Amino acid sequence: MRRAVLLLATLVLALPAAAHAAPDTPPPGANDFTCKPTAAKPRPLVLVHGLGANMDNNWAFMAPRLKAEGWCVFALTYGLDARQASSPYRPGGVMRMQDSARELRSFVARVRRATGAKEVDLVGHSEGTVMPRWYLERLGGAKRVRRFVALTPLWRGTEIAGTPWLRDLGAVFGLDKPIIEAVEQFCASCPQFVRGSEYLNALNADGERIPGVWHTNIVTRYDELVIPFTSGIMRDGGRNIVVQDVCPFNLSEHAFVAYDPVVFQLIRNALDARHAQEVRC
Repeated sequence: MRRAVLLLATLVLALPAAAHAAPDTPPPGANDFTCKPTAAKPRPLVLVHGLGANMDNNWAFMAPRLKAEGWCVFALTYGLDARQASSPYRPGGVMRMQDSARELRSFVARVRRATGAKEVDLVGHSEGTVMPRWYLERLGGAKRVRRFVALTPLWRGTEIAGTPWLRDLGAVFGLDKPIIEAVEQFCASCPQFVRGSEYLNALNADGERIPGVWHTNIVTRYDELVIPFTSGIMRDGGRNIVVQDVCPFNLSEHAFVAYDPVVFQLIRNALDARHAQEVRC
């Protein structure tokens, strides 16, 4: 049981915090609530960070570049544990994804009110791909989102360090619930990422693609946290891109995709397909 708890914990601890910025500090170029969309870029972008990160350290590279391309860019930090309020660095995304999805719903509503936009586009990374699914599918978000670009998604969960089998083996001895409850004490979302979790099973019961939303899934063969990386390949629609199929010598892994110029080009093209440019490796 102790080993299973430690392995599940790697889901949050293995994600490096690029910079220990305060969680309420937006990345450069983001959260100008006076920004108005243009005819060329009619929908504001909402950037959704991954597990253990916050809006600044996850999007410090992408946000200013997307802003320079003409988008109104917004970002939030979600899923903070109130018990860590006095900590100088509070990892985001550690609360139940259903609760974080409500935070996303409120933030998108705020962005829409400020910009006057009927819809937004989402760009998510890691947890920022599967958490928004609850918003889109269960909280009415699909009517408010046109395009969804997902970096290192895990639509069918991860098998990191054999956690699904440890959980299932624990169930034989009645230990699965104690294992999950122990992990939830410091990371309530962590067990939800594991293949076969109740959270993922509920969402996948009706398929992976969300009708009405244009999906682009960007995955890397070197993903050390989403195992197998093909968990991010959407089976029933959307456009799936393997970074190494575009640039064979690209070595970006799970975290670095958010700082990769190649991935930036892929995001830009996915958001504005009519003006797509050749990707330079």
